[in-house]
Amino acid sequence: MNSFERFCFNLIGRRMRAKRGDYVQLRNDLMGARMNRPFEAYLATAYVSSVAVGLIAALLLGMLTYLLQLPNMVTYRGALPPIFLALSEHRLLIGTIVVTIFSLPVFGGLTYLVFLIYPGIVAGERRRNIDATLPYAINYITAMSTAGITPDEVFRLLGKSEIYGESAVEARYISREVDFFGKDLLEALRTVSQATPSERMKEFLQGAVASISSGSNLTEYFRTKARQYTLENHQQQKTFLETLGLIAESYVTAMVAGMLFLIILQSIVTILSGNNDTFLLSVIIYMIIPFGSVMFVILVSSMTPEV
Repeated sequence: MNSFERFCFNLIGRRMRAKRGDYVQLRNDLMGARMNRPFEAYLATAYVSSVAVGLIAALLLGMLTYLLQLPNMVTYRGALPPIFLALSEHRLLIGTIVVTIFSLPVFGGLTYLVFLIYPGIVAGERRRNIDATLPYAINYITAMSTAGITPDEVFRLLGKSEIYGESAVEARYISREVDFFGKDLLEALRTVSQATPSERMKEFLQGAVASISSGSNLTEYFRTKARQYTLENHQQQKTFLETLGLIAESYVTAMVAGMLFLIILQSIVTILSGNNDTFLLSVIIYMIIPFGSVMFVILVSSMTPEV
């Protein structure tokens, strides 16, 4: 924890322990994101930060509203009840108070919402990275286990590797449970399997626990899972390439041929009608084409697997 988080925890952190049951998903996301912050400290930081951001935003917007005299720019020319006519003389003060009061819950609530969803976003990124690197990590584990290296040393070596991404991070947590907390390998595997955000990693670790508990050949289990995940990885890549080809065809049809057709059609209509209005052409060129292209880029980026 940094100094601000320690301040927030010392301020209201101990009161957050009673809220553990109300934030089960947040606690799971914190563990899955490996943010290494106690739940009480994180929630206390969320509360304090939300109040601070809300107060600062309310103060700044209130001052800006008053200095620019924004309420005085609002005029109403219809009939008003006498009470509104009387209040209109003080609309600068009333408008500033309304903006200030409204800004506090809006910006404070948005800040609190960001604190709640951020661990889930980080955990989701880690899950995608683990799922992408797990087949290669299991191949590494299989090779080390075949060479006669003990399972705890296999996970320790995997954790020291930098090329297996978040899968190596999970292996480091297994080694930490064994080396620093004195747990046996079975208990360490169970602990990490409960905290990992990846269902594939959880399945792999729980299968390893079952294999060790039943006295089965752990190396053969690793070899079987390596073949399984490699096949699944190839199938996912094939599906992705087929989907990417479909998206490319859609992009050429909609954003290239379709837009060219609209531009040519609008140009011909403009010439034949003698109308020099180019508004529709400007909308197509400066809004539809850039916006559509950005949407396709976001779509492809969101569905591209980690490498």
